[in-house]
Amino acid sequence: MRVLLSDVAEARHGGRIRAALPGVELVPVAPEGPLPDTAGIGMAFVSRDLFLGGTRFRLTERFQRFVALILAAPDLRRVQTFSAGTDMAPYQAMRARGIEVVGASGASAPAVAQAAIAGLLALARRLPRVMEAQARHAWEPIYGEGEPPDLASQTALIVGTGPIGQEIARLATAFGLTPIGIRRDGTAPPPPHFAEAASYAALPGWLPRAHWLILACPLTETTRNLIDAAALALLPPGAGLVNVSRGGVADEAALLAALRSGDLAGAFLDVFTEEPLPSGSAFWDLPNVIVSPHSAAAGEGLAERVAAIFCDNLRRWAAESRGEKPTR
Repeated sequence: MRVLLSDVAEARHGGRIRAALPGVELVPVAPEGPLPDTAGIGMAFVSRDLFLGGTRFRLTERFQRFVALILAAPDLRRVQTFSAGTDMAPYQAMRARGIEVVGASGASAPAVAQAAIAGLLALARRLPRVMEAQARHAWEPIYGEGEPPDLASQTALIVGTGPIGQEIARLATAFGLTPIGIRRDGTAPPPPHFAEAASYAALPGWLPRAHWLILACPLTETTRNLIDAAALALLPPGAGLVNVSRGGVADEAALLAALRSGDLAGAFLDVFTEEPLPSGSAFWDLPNVIVSPHSAAAGEGLAERVAAIFCDNLRRWAAESRGEKPTR
């Protein structure tokens, strides 16, 4: 069994991977120099260090070099990525070649959920307004008109009920919010921590009851531009939006219009349709917007959680290749 991975991943996680599957041969790839022989490589581990310094739209040379190796490896059949989502073009190219691409679902859930709740709390507690006053050295208490809402009486509508959505729901309940989930299947019982769950088709009926709209779903043909002008118009006055999913889930032109008009009170945006966000984007200067540079998943424990998922999958894949029933 030969596994392709970066030299950084081999140094950080090589011991753990070898312990998970004794006898595995790790094939590290350096940023420069001769490329390894890819014959007999059956699996690849795409770790975040390959992606650092780039975005999903501007891939680093190192990431592209690694992807090219994967696509050229004649025997490679499975790839483990560091991200929860696998909608990037290189992953689609791998799938088109018949390679199974698996995301690290759940690895980023703690950090992304914390970022989502931090964004919600910052908007609820009027921190953009407070920080703008600080920049002017102005003492402007937030009592009176526009005071922070009582979260215990509010509803958080969370689009996406996977590991990230469930962790957001768990944290939301700690502040008294009522989490409602939106997902593909509206007939199954609500996932953990959700008061209720409904289907995407039922979204228009729930939007008028949402004080907070939190996007934590994958980008698919179903969710692309799911939050358009019509959806935003259904939100009640004073509603806020948090997007930790993908930029394409929300129609950015409609989102800008709703934020400028005040129909949408504020937004915490970690993702955009173009990244890095262009310096001329209107989002930068809106007083009711917090721009986060696609960093919701950042956290010291992420790499270890991703490596643990890879090791579990590696054991399972190796067992399957031997015709055995995999165990966890």
